[in-house]
This record gives sequence, C-alpha cells and structure tokens, in this order.
Amino acid sequence: MSSPVRPGAACPATPYRLPAFWVVIALLATGAVRMSQILAKFLDSYPIATITALALFALLAVPFWLFVQELDFFEREPAGLLVLAFSWGGLVATSVSIPGSTAVENLIAKLGSPGLAADWGAALAGPTVEEIAKTLGVIAVVLIARSQVNSVLDGVVYGAMVGLGFQIVEDIVFAIGAVALAGQGDQVQPVITTFLVRGFLAGVWSHTLFGALAGAGIGYLVVSTDRGRPRRVATAALALFGAWASHVLWNSPLFREGLGNGAVALLAVLVFKGLPPLVLILMLVRRAHDREAEYYVARLQGLDDPEVITEGELRALGSGSRRAAARRHAAEKAGREARATVRRLQRAQARLAVELSRASEQTDQPHSDVRRHRATLIALGHPEAVEGLRSWRHTASAIGTAAVAIAVLWVALSALGGA
Repeated sequence: MSSPVRPGAACPATPYRLPAFWVVIALLATGAVRMSQILAKFLDSYPIATITALALFALLAVPFWLFVQELDFFEREPAGLLVLAFSWGGLVATSVSIPGSTAVENLIAKLGSPGLAADWGAALAGPTVEEIAKTLGVIAVVLIARSQVNSVLDGVVYGAMVGLGFQIVEDIVFAIGAVALAGQGDQVQPVITTFLVRGFLAGVWSHTLFGALAGAGIGYLVVSTDRGRPRRVATAALALFGAWASHVLWNSPLFREGLGNGAVALLAVLVFKGLPPLVLILMLVRRAHDREAEYYVARLQGLDDPEVITEGELRALGSGSRRAAARRHAAEKAGREARATVRRLQRAQARLAVELSRASEQTDQPHSDVRRHRATLIALGHPEAVEGLRSWRHTASAIGTAAVAIAVLWVALSALGGA
C-alpha cells in the first residue's frame, strides 16, 4: 500500500461549524455516559479490583501511546485529534461493541447452531462489530479535520490510537469480568492475570495493530486522489478485511486444543495466531514511514544548505533507527546535553521540512531553530548530528535487554501455563 504525501494546512479550520463535529461529540458523550454506568457498577461491586485494573491498564496505555505518537516523526498529529481517536475507541466503539457482539453471537446461534456459536461466536461476532466501529473512528477524524490526514501513515496513527483506546477499556471490562467469574469477592489476582494475558502478552498484537491496518486503508482512500475511486475504496475495504481476518484468527479456537497447557504451548499459540498479522502490519508501517520520510527529506535536500542539514544528517533523519543512533553517538562523544540537542535539532529539521512542503512562507522560525541548535552542537564540540559506528556497549545493552525480556516472558508464560 503506497500513496503520495499531501501536506495539509498547519492549523485546521475551526471544526465547530461542521455538523460532523457535533455528531461526533454527541456520540462521545453517549459513549461516556454508558461506560460511566458500567464503571459505577464495577466500583460498587468490586472497588479494589476495579481501581487496580484502572491503574494497571492506564500505566500500560502510556508506552503504547508514546510509541504510536512517535510513528509519524515528521508531521506530528495534533494532540486533540489523538485524544479524540483514543476516546472514540474507549467510549464509542466499546459501548457499541458490547451489545452488538452479543446480538451477532445470538444471530450465529439461530442461523447456525448453538455449538457453532460456542466455538466460533467470539471469533466472528467480535471482529465484525468491533473493527467496523473502530474504523468509523478514523472516518470521524477525517470528517472533522481532513487536512490532518495527508498520508497513509497518518491513517495508521489515528487507527492505532482508536484501537488503543478500545484495547484499554475492553481489558478493564474483561479484568472485572474475571473477578466476577472467579467468585472470590473483591480480589486482585484475576485482574493481575488478565493484565498479564491481555495486556502484557496479547497487547503486542491486539486492537492497536488491527486499528492501524484499517486506518492505513482510510489514509490511502483519503490521500490517493490520483488513483481512481474504485481502486481506493477497494484498497480501504481490503485493509478493513485484513484487520477483521487478523482479529478472527486471534479470537478463533484454532490451536486451542492439542498443544497442551504448558508455557511452550501458550507461546506457540501466541506466535501462530499473533505473529503473522504483526509482521504484516509492521511491514506496512515501515513502508508508509519510509515513503513519508523520503518525501520530507527531499524538501530539505533541495535547500542545499549544510548549515541547515548536512548529507549525513539527511541520511540519518529519514530513519528512526538512524536518528536514535545519531543521538547515542552524540551522547558518547559530547555527553547527555549533546544528545538532547541532537534530538531538538532533528525535531526542528522535521518541522522545517513540513513547512517547506506546505509552500509556506512562515519558515523563519524553523530556520532559526535549526541554526540555534546547530550553534549549540558546535559549542559542545559535536557539530553534526550523524550516526556513528555501532559500539560494543550498545550491542551488549541490546542483548541484555532482549535476554531480560525473554526471561520475563518465560516466567509469565510458565505461571499462566501452570495456573
């Protein structure tokens, strides 16, 4: 999935005059009322477990939020629209999906059989209702702020944020459901187990990824105006189908029997059902990121001004890993202040690239920011924000981090497999 980048206005028009804005606000308010009612029941029945679930999953949302926000390094999304997308997933999509999924499961039982509904009801009903409800959240962003969706990567970011909101709220609901199912009163153990399974283990390839895939399709539909409408609509539909199919695979009873109950069996289920969609979506995000980075780096390259950006910095700026390597190199050569300054320089260069792409005459501020950070780097004795040679310390740190992550994962799988 590839499409051109079409920069929008720096400041979107005031949305208050748009009917779509008030429709979205009304839906958010309705969803907030419904989810507040559910939360009040949880707090009344299981106050300690509910507060624990809220705290754990709120903490889980932070690294996911930061990661999704960083996907679009150049043309960063307005915080208000990110909050709107997250809120749509957590309030609107969730409140619609709870009764909607139940209705579809009942329909499967009537049209098929109770056995089919028992085995495949969750795999078919949930994805059908939830993926449509989440995708409507990305469409809501487009209707309110069309100028802010100007690349496939923007669609990925908004779709992932809708999915993240849905994922966090759904996990809280499941955690309290596990407490009720355990029948042991207001206990936190079921909450912790749900957090490990749905948050820590399944969170990597859950609703955030499904939403990102569907959002990419909406982004393509919006920005690829040089393609025919049938092709754009078909691509968006295919992306939504991919999100639905990935969700169906994840919820399906496949591999549930025959692998045992140990840690290895649980790991095999996670890999077989979660890894294919994860790899597919990561490849899509990488391609969308590279396409956008190539476009914006070309704007800076046209300046031919080494005081603004050098050839080495052009290469580093186009890749997230190389940007991080440039910051590490600065820290090794000139200390933590140089590392922070390199990051600020990269941000200023990205802002300048976006302003240049808009053919804006308001580029004096980004230009001056770049030159100011450049002067600071020169004063620190590190004049160029480029990546250095890979150090043994970084390699050792990466290996150590991977080893710790694998150990933690294995302990969690062993505990759950033996539960």
